[in-house]
Amino acid sequence: MDITKKKIAFAILIAIFLSAFEGVVVSTAAPVIVKSLHNFEMISWIFSLYLLASAISTPIYGKLADLYGRKRMFIIGIIIFLIGSLLCGMAQSMHQLVFFRMVQGMGAGAILTIGFTIIGDIFTLEERSIVQGGISTVWGVAGLIGPLLGGFLIDYLSWHWIFFVNIPFGIFCIYILGKYVHEPELTKHPTIDYIGALLLSITIGSFLYGVMIIGENFKMTMILFAITIIVGILFYFQETRTKEPIVPLFILNKGLIIVNLITFGISFILIANSVYLPLHIQSIMGYSATIAGVSLIGTSVAWFLSSISLATLMKKFEAKYIVMCACAILIFSCYLISSLTINSELWQMAIYVFFFGFGFSGTLNTLTFIVQDSVSYDKRGAAVGLNMLTRTLAQTIGVTVLGAVINIYAGDFILAHGLVGITMQDFYDNTVPQYYELLREALFFALHHVYLIDISTAVICLLLAYFVPKYQQHQ
Repeated sequence: MDITKKKIAFAILIAIFLSAFEGVVVSTAAPVIVKSLHNFEMISWIFSLYLLASAISTPIYGKLADLYGRKRMFIIGIIIFLIGSLLCGMAQSMHQLVFFRMVQGMGAGAILTIGFTIIGDIFTLEERSIVQGGISTVWGVAGLIGPLLGGFLIDYLSWHWIFFVNIPFGIFCIYILGKYVHEPELTKHPTIDYIGALLLSITIGSFLYGVMIIGENFKMTMILFAITIIVGILFYFQETRTKEPIVPLFILNKGLIIVNLITFGISFILIANSVYLPLHIQSIMGYSATIAGVSLIGTSVAWFLSSISLATLMKKFEAKYIVMCACAILIFSCYLISSLTINSELWQMAIYVFFFGFGFSGTLNTLTFIVQDSVSYDKRGAAVGLNMLTRTLAQTIGVTVLGAVINIYAGDFILAHGLVGITMQDFYDNTVPQYYELLREALFFALHHVYLIDISTAVICLLLAYFVPKYQQHQ
């Protein structure tokens, strides 16, 4: 890889790190922010509106990158993210912060989508193996140092600085991308499908918001899901008749549908690991958040190590066999995690999660290669955008569904032992110390069922992997 490509890769990794870091550090700072702005009721909106804005803008950025160029739209996305960061840092009320987080999310939607699109444009298969492996490591590092750096900024400066810290790094990314990314001149005058963009935004927004409130307002959820279906149908017909559809329907062929279905399943397992393995280490094993982060870094290390050799494997074997093998590793990894007992040692968890890295690399990286190279240059942004949207949907649905699983099984366990009026909140508040051990067992019982769902999901992905299309570079 020449020096120019290294600089571009470094800029993309920094941009993705900022996006990953922001998610972790805002979670760390949430209690301090609530105390400062005096509005606990709106705490969930800090996260949900950011996620909604990011999800809605993801496929739109992908299409705009095809129409107006990757560099231009990536820089615009980073600028919007930085404006949102600056405004978040200056927020004087929770309502302001929630709105500015939405602005920040609108910028964040560009970072992964166009970042992966540029990687597909510029780098060879071997180089992409390294860069995309580096991205997984960046996520792991962000999860590890996010709480540490966030805690330092909050303790010695103020919570406002968790947003301000993005600005110098974002400006550096813009400089590198502006100077070193060179693209072919656009020869046509693009037309934007504004109606399609609006219909897609309503479809995604109503669906995700419905998923988020499903446990709080079931009636409203059903209304939102009905809106999703109706507007989704209108969006489909709009895309069939417009000149430049936001989601070109030809990319929804059998091969890419299979790729996105597997991406959904693997991303579902990934978010389960990201949320519930740290919970297991902290609440069941009794270690700190920092120790939990260090213990789980093995996944990112293995992901990066296996990514380096992935390009070589793809030249020797069909993509579907690599994905099938990786799914088998995920099944094995999920089984190992499910075999943990309530008194298992931390070293066992640390070893078991190492295998996940090989499974995630062999699936997500390989599937990303297929998406990047299965379409022509002028459609790559839309294809990658749809794939990134699939990941976001999987994570949102995963957190909601698995959260419900935790609540249901923990509640059933507590009731089965004759405790009335006792919940898992009592475990965290330590209001009933005499039942601490039993509530710990209830949480472990619930987590075990999450791990069983992960195994089932990995098995379904293995079956689907047989139908993964052949890898072929499309010029």
